[in-house]
Amino acid sequence: MTAWASSQNDSKQPDNSGSLNAVHAGEGASLESPRQTLIKPEQERRKGSRRRVLKGARIAFKACGAVIDCTVRNITDRGACLEVESPIGIPDYFDLVLDTAPVLKCRVTWRKAARIGVAFA
Repeated sequence: MTAWASSQNDSKQPDNSGSLNAVHAGEGASLESPRQTLIKPEQERRKGSRRRVLKGARIAFKACGAVIDCTVRNITDRGACLEVESPIGIPDYFDLVLDTAPVLKCRVTWRKAARIGVAFA
């Protein structure tokens, strides 16, 4: 059986060893061609380090006096990720009330399914 391996100049040369020298995703083989690159994870855009937490909190709207329960999933000194039943009806600006911290003024920066990202004002 003849297998084909890619060389540095991308010309095909037979490999009579009976094994395939090409790199396949997930096999953990080393890279043999400079054209093959690893997929890099998305760049982290946070400026502060994120702390994973599971704290109960409340979203408070001063305008109508409404309060919505939420869970803080992670937090930095500049913002947080909140888990809510539904992001529908939550305004772009609100107060976040944590059990042991002062009230934090928040601005919504993103919304996905049952989570919202906020920046502290």
